[in-house]
Amino acid sequence: MIKKLIFIFCIIIPLSANESVYASTKSAPPSLEEQYKEIGYKSVEEAVEEFESHFKSKVKLPKVKPSISFTHQFGRFYEDKKYDMNDFLEIAYVNENLSENNYKIDIRPIKNKVNFQDKTNIKEYTLQSGHKAIYFEHQLLNFLVFEKDNYQYMLGIDKNLSGKVTPDNLVQIANSIK
Repeated sequence: MIKKLIFIFCIIIPLSANESVYASTKSAPPSLEEQYKEIGYKSVEEAVEEFESHFKSKVKLPKVKPSISFTHQFGRFYEDKKYDMNDFLEIAYVNENLSENNYKIDIRPIKNKVNFQDKTNIKEYTLQSGHKAIYFEHQLLNFLVFEKDNYQYMLGIDKNLSGKVTPDNLVQIANSIK
């Protein structure tokens, strides 16, 4: 009798729990724009406006970009509400089809600048304005860092592009800020 009950139980439970789940053919992965929006990015213009409003000062962006292709550009203003010392503007240029085509610009007030004295293999450059710039390689990006108009600028390019976008190219980009 117990064997019959176990047998019936083993047959009835799986049959009663058999439900069909259908995947919608209309559900697609989020677009690149949606993915960036989810992590706080918006248009460059909106982010710049937030940054300028927060600091009550205009910010100048480079007129020149690296000579590689980008499909999208995004901006994000990060406000450090806890310590009020790490507010910055980030502008990201990406290529949806070429993952190594990444370029970014971080801008922060000089009073909250990031110091790079502990970096090794720093190369120093002089911009047309007479300001000094430093270039160094990091884990994922190579950076050119300089100060202009009370802001610290960090231009970062994907390490995989170091043969196409050289330190001299980044200096030209920095010199395009007028």
